[in-house]
Amino acid sequence: MPETNHEITLDSALGEEAVLATYRRMFAALARDSGAVVDDPVLVDIAETLFAAFAEAGEEWLTHEQMRHVCRAYSPDMFENRLRVLKGLGAIREVFPKPNQLRYRASFTSVVGLMFIRRMMDDGGQSEMHRLLALEDLNVADPRTTMEEARASAQNLARAFRLWALELVTLTGGTIEELREQAPKLWGTEEIARRAQNLHGTILNRWPDLDRTCTELRSAIYAYSDASRRAAGRLADSAGTTRNLTLLPAETWRTFAQTASKERLAAVLDGFVFDAPAPWHDPAAIVRAVDESPRPAPVQPTPPRSALPDPGPADSYDAASDGLDRLASVAEGALGTRTSARLEELLTADGEWVSARRLLADLVSIDLRPESPYRLRWSDGLTAGPGAEPAWLSHGVLERTDREA
Repeated sequence: MPETNHEITLDSALGEEAVLATYRRMFAALARDSGAVVDDPVLVDIAETLFAAFAEAGEEWLTHEQMRHVCRAYSPDMFENRLRVLKGLGAIREVFPKPNQLRYRASFTSVVGLMFIRRMMDDGGQSEMHRLLALEDLNVADPRTTMEEARASAQNLARAFRLWALELVTLTGGTIEELREQAPKLWGTEEIARRAQNLHGTILNRWPDLDRTCTELRSAIYAYSDASRRAAGRLADSAGTTRNLTLLPAETWRTFAQTASKERLAAVLDGFVFDAPAPWHDPAAIVRAVDESPRPAPVQPTPPRSALPDPGPADSYDAASDGLDRLASVAEGALGTRTSARLEELLTADGEWVSARRLLADLVSIDLRPESPYRLRWSDGLTAGPGAEPAWLSHGVLERTDREA
């Protein structure tokens, strides 16, 4: 049972427009004017529903009331208007042409035409092209077929393939939405090209005089093959890694977001439920609440304890004697048997700054030890020698204050 009261979405609108576009293209050559084709796919559904009911009724046929009952899902005005059109075109006729006729029958031609329409809607004419190539193959193989008939067949096929290739080239350079809409035209293209080439070979082998016509047919077939491969490549690239052609391309969503009204954009979220918005708070109140909130005192971690045994606090400080003994030996080595020595002589004795620096550090250290018997007496003299090492020297005297210490 078809639904008449359904919500119109972007997908459904695009699908209905694609159906109507196919109807218009199929019957453009037979239309009286540009408005002679249906503008609602439901009108075709009504005709298909009536034809199915006639097939089930058999020789009992259908009355007007029975037809209305079968199409009860549609509005009365739509049904009556569609029935009047079908009667006027001969798709539904009286069983017997006599006055006060109450029963009607369906035209076989209309039913077959509707089946043809449905096949065209399913694969974009691919199956019809397969059937046409099969019939033409049988015709050219028939001994009764003349060369003129074969020429007309080859010319018609060349014209069809040329137009098909031009349409595919246009689709390849157009929008991806239109290419996806016409995607069924890319199904089975290799098989169609192969059968067309076989037909071309049959015509050329039987009628060599048709070489010029066959050349045009072969050129049209190659043009169709190249155009179909390019269109299929772009279609595959637009599908991305998912290779899912049922997903709308990004261009469609971008165009819809840029061109749709605020009402249509808001209607997309009509079926969703969101949490209520949070109440408004003054920023000053939030800052005050944060400042006045109690802050817990940070927990101070206990310092780690050493795994070594703790001997406890020392009673007195006993400085190590190793350092004083070494400094004393350095001072004794510098003084020798003398009680005092000039500092500039001691620092320049080795002739290089590294040893002098180490000696000066030891002498200053022993001077700072109150328990040591050695003292440095600094003077105001300063010797500068740019070419010497060290380059500058402070004058002073190292002396022993207590020889017995």
